[in-house]
Formats: sequence, C-alpha cells, structure tokens
Amino acid sequence: MNSPLNMHLISLIQERVQRHPEQVAMRFASDCSEDWKQLSWQQLSDKVCKTSHALLQQNLAVQEKVGIWSQNMPQWTVADLACLQARLVTVPLYPTSTVEQIRYILDETEASLIFVGEKAQYLGAVELLSTLPKLKTIVVFDASVDISDCAQAIHFDVFLKQLKQTETTANLQERIDSRSMDDLFTLIYTSGTTGEPKGVMLDYSNLAASFQGHDQIIHLDSLDTSLCFLPLSHIFERGWSYYVLIRGATNVYLKDPQQVSETLKTVKPTVLCSVPRLFEKIYTMVNSKVSSAPFIRRLIFNSALKAGLSHMDYKRRGETPPAYLQKLNAIADKMVFSKIRDGLGGKIRFMPCGGARLDDDINRFFHAIGVDVKVGYGMTETVATVTCFRDTEFEFGSCGTPLPGTQVRIGEEGEIQVKGGTVMKGYYKKPEDTAETFTADGWLRTGDAGLIDENGALRMTERIKELMKTSNGKYIAPQYIEGTLIKDRFIEQIAIVADARNYVTALIVPAFEALEEHAKALNLKYQNHKELIQHSSIQALIEERLSQVQNSLAKFEQVKKFTLLPKEFSIEMGEITPTLKLRRKIIMERFKKEIEAMYSSAKA
Repeated sequence: MNSPLNMHLISLIQERVQRHPEQVAMRFASDCSEDWKQLSWQQLSDKVCKTSHALLQQNLAVQEKVGIWSQNMPQWTVADLACLQARLVTVPLYPTSTVEQIRYILDETEASLIFVGEKAQYLGAVELLSTLPKLKTIVVFDASVDISDCAQAIHFDVFLKQLKQTETTANLQERIDSRSMDDLFTLIYTSGTTGEPKGVMLDYSNLAASFQGHDQIIHLDSLDTSLCFLPLSHIFERGWSYYVLIRGATNVYLKDPQQVSETLKTVKPTVLCSVPRLFEKIYTMVNSKVSSAPFIRRLIFNSALKAGLSHMDYKRRGETPPAYLQKLNAIADKMVFSKIRDGLGGKIRFMPCGGARLDDDINRFFHAIGVDVKVGYGMTETVATVTCFRDTEFEFGSCGTPLPGTQVRIGEEGEIQVKGGTVMKGYYKKPEDTAETFTADGWLRTGDAGLIDENGALRMTERIKELMKTSNGKYIAPQYIEGTLIKDRFIEQIAIVADARNYVTALIVPAFEALEEHAKALNLKYQNHKELIQHSSIQALIEERLSQVQNSLAKFEQVKKFTLLPKEFSIEMGEITPTLKLRRKIIMERFKKEIEAMYSSAKA
C-alpha cells in the first residue's frame, strides 16, 4: 500500500517552508572565496518555484526525464526539487563521467534538457548535442563558463530571469495538486562492476518508506548540520540530504570532496554520511603519527585506546560501565580522543557509513574515541539503507539490523535478499534484467552473499560473482583480503588477483605521501613515482608490511607476490566505479602484462 500523500517529498518540503521560512536550509562556499553563504527555507522555495516555472516553459511533459551533470552545489538540489515539483523525473549523472557514459544514459532516457555544473560538464554536453537529436537545452550552473559558442546553452541565472511566470502558474499548481506517490522521482544509473548501466526506478513511496524507517532509529532537528560531500548523483548522499532537509537540519554543500578534511574543521558538522575511505585515511594518519611518536606518547595513546575500547564495549551492549572505567575514559577523552575528534570538527553526533565494507578494527577504533559510525548495508535499488547499526546492541563484523519496514532473508548460495517499501520498481526499459533481479515470490536479489546471525544482524561475506577460486580449489574473497591489507599506512589501493591461479597476487597503489616520507628518511634519490616504486628498498618495505598485516589471513589467502603501480586506479580510466568499487574486469585487462609477470616468474 502506498504511503499517504503527506509523506510525498514535495509535501514535506512545502511543510518545512511554511513552518520555518526564515530558518537556514543550506550553506555553501561562495565562488573564489572562503566566505560561506546561506539560503533560508523561503529563499530556497522561491528559487525552486522559479526553476519549476522555467522548466515548464520548456514544454516538458509529466514524468519527462531531465539530467543533472554536476558536482555538489546548492543549484543541484534547487534544480532537482524544481524538477520533482513539476512532476518531472531527475536523472543524476556522476560529475566525472565520460561523454560516452553520459551519451548512453541520455539516449535511453530521451532527455531534452540537462543541467550542467562547470566547464568540463558543459563541454561534454555540447559534444553530445550532435549525436543526441532529442537533447535541446543545456542549462549551466556556473555563470563564469563561456557559452557564447553554443546557441542551445543558457546560464542558470538567465534561465530563471527569462521566465514568464503568469503563463505557467496554473500549470505548476496543477502539477503539484496531481502529484502521486507512484510517480518516479528519479532514475539512477548504477554503473556496476560489469555490464552496461541500468536505470534504477525509484518512486516517492520508496523515498517515504526510507524516511519513515530512519525516523524510528535516528533523530535529526534544526540544531544539526550535515556536510554534503559525497556525490549527490548517488542515492546515499542524495537521499540523506533530503532526510537532513525535511527534518529541519542545515545541509552544507562541498563542491570539491578533496577539501573535506579542512572543511570539517570549518563547518563543524554534527552529522554526515561517508564511505569507508575517509575513516581509513584518518585511522592510517593517526597510527602513522603514533608509530613515530616518542615512547611516552605511544604509551599514553595505547593506554587511552585500551580504556576507550573497554568503555565502548559496555555502552555498545547497552550496559553502564563501572565507575573506575568511566573516569579512565574521561581522562582518555580529554588527553587523546577529543583531539582526534577535533579533526572532524569536534561536534559529530553520528556518521552513517556505506558504499563498501569498513574494517572491524577501524570501526572499533572510531567507536572507542567517541565517534558513532553507523555502519550499514544497502544498494541504489533500496534507496540505500537495508540494514544499519543502532545506538546500542550492535555487533562488530555485522552490517547491523534491518531498517524498520524492511525484511532480509538468505536465499540460495547464501544470497542476501530484500523485501519492503524501499525496494525499487525495476530497471528502466530493461524488463529482462528486472525479472532476473527478483525471485518468483518478489524478493530483490542483491548479488551479495551473507548470513543473519543469532542477534538478527546481517553479516555480508562477499559479492557472489566476485568470489575467486584458485586452481587449487580454494575460494578467495578478494574484498576481505583487500580490506585487511589496506589498513597498512603504506597502501592506498589494492586489487587482489587469484581466479584460476595457483596463488594470490596483488596490484598495489602505495600511499605516496607516506612512501615519500620513508624515502626521505633513507635518503633515496628518484625522479618520479615510477622510479620510487622500483627502488629495492621500497619493494622490501612493502614486502615486510604485507608479511606483518597478513598474519590474520589463512595461508592460501595471503598475497605471495605483488606489483606496485605508479598512479591510483581512477574513475576516469574506468578502473573504479563512482562509489569507489573496483572494476575488476577492466583492471585485469589493463594490467594483464603485470599480472602475467607475477605468475610467469619462479614459483611462489
């Protein structure tokens, strides 16, 4: 049964405007300045309405598709809400996607209008005009982009000023009044690790079910501030940003995710959603500093962490820690933990984490220092969250328990299967793929393997299709091995190779900042990263680090040989997805020569 219309996203946004028109809805950095600007709810509503009117003047039909190809900025959300208010369907596009990737999506969705962020996306959109006859209009957010060479392009501000509102007022109100929970609000194309992208069809009832589920496990209000730094083109940040807004918190937009460390200290958010990589980098940085600190500092840190872990374990179980432990933890917090939390702005209440598996040791570390990382499991096809940690009674090693209203079961081959109000309607124009993704009794097949433990928590083991089988008949879970090894401060990225091979090898991208510090201490001479990684001392260092960090792995899981790579796997080269998952097929093909060399030499 559909959710009532008052849970429609546009209804919730309108309610927020009416109740608190002067409250701050958004903050963002002004161009070429470190000053932060803000939009009140009334200002946001005015901009959204103007944009809706401008869109209707383009004669866009109900449920017609509109693309947004941009990095995070307030205009992204303004354009998105304007489309939804006018009963259009937004198709978000990852900001660094290639022209060919965008071409496929715009062709399939038959979009006639696209919003673009800055020069790079504008140039890509202009290139698409010649091969996509249905694409008619390019609206550019950045007013500094020179669009004089394209008659079909218009700056966002000009787009709004040209409208004749009286012509569309009745039409817009009619669209708002006729809105339905069954309307699609978005098509999100999942790039996946193999195959062509598929457009996930999500409607307003899916979004409402997500909101209702989250209402039962977390609390947000006008005192909260969230930093929006993950791509809005993905449902994790976009769904979270809308939850932040409808619950009255302030959403702060960060255009360049590379600036997140500094921005955290400036914005001082109370909440934000993140991927494991942020936590991995902080964990590595802290441990790097500790390892090079004097003996007394190392002793203080390790003693504090021991107390923090013990204190956290009581709290995790919902129990009151002993008085002596509370005092020890308070001292540890003042001397050590608070200083680490200051790097996150010092005001974090909790941080949802998804997109990939977060190592248990790293997770324990953050909980011990007082950062509530709400690890979860989810997919685009389920409006992100399927399961997540609660405030208490959670188990490390698990992905938490199901979101209220969501059911999880384990099917054939240990596959995690999901049912509930957040589950998508299917894949756009792909009935065969849709049919394959659902079981005969209507459960979504996730493609992930897992189990449900005695506490009802989900434990994900591996992508079913990514399990590797060595020539010796042993099954290898590459993500587990990669997650174990990437904790080392000298490793930035790693891709495991094992399928149909007689031992495990790895392609490793070193953490070059740490590596360069090490090289400086050894007085090594090199011209570039390629020379640096070929140095025998560096090869010996990584070999030694691997031998230390692999102790917890079974012998058949341990990396026997490795190849260091001079640059990171990138989205632009197609080696990783926008959510930072490895595209193994492309990596294996691109580095075929290096892989073969690890197996053609002497036996491991």
